[in-house]
Amino acid sequence: MELKDAYKKMCTSMQGGWGAMAGALGMTVSALENHVYEKKGQSMSVHMARQMQDFSDTTLFAEAVAADAGGTFVKLPCVEHIDNDLLMAKFNELHAELGLLHATFNKSIGDNEIDANERADLTLHGGQVHRKVAELLALSFKIYCKG
Repeated sequence: MELKDAYKKMCTSMQGGWGAMAGALGMTVSALENHVYEKKGQSMSVHMARQMQDFSDTTLFAEAVAADAGGTFVKLPCVEHIDNDLLMAKFNELHAELGLLHATFNKSIGDNEIDANERADLTLHGGQVHRKVAELLALSFKIYCKG
């Protein structure tokens, strides 16, 4: 996702849309549009983008920054009670995601070529596997690491 797309989606994700976002930021809709579309010498600051992310209750800015850097954003779980049963459930989810990735890969290479749509599907499933591994590791460290 491109940064500008993230800014626009954050505006529409907030209840009340662009008007509500502009109001929350203490500016007019026109001023917000100038920042988002970089018109009249305006640009989006990291601080403003973070505020928009908080107001819209999304992770869109973080996802766009991660994608721009060639990575994947992983929102870590906020779980109060973590135990081995939860870890085992996460491992099962990871196996299911790997199965979907493998099935998608097998289907994609059936004609010995991966087209643009197949590449997008593989990227999507690969990102899900990546996020699941990061989540699993974070939970494991919360349980088993001291300090």
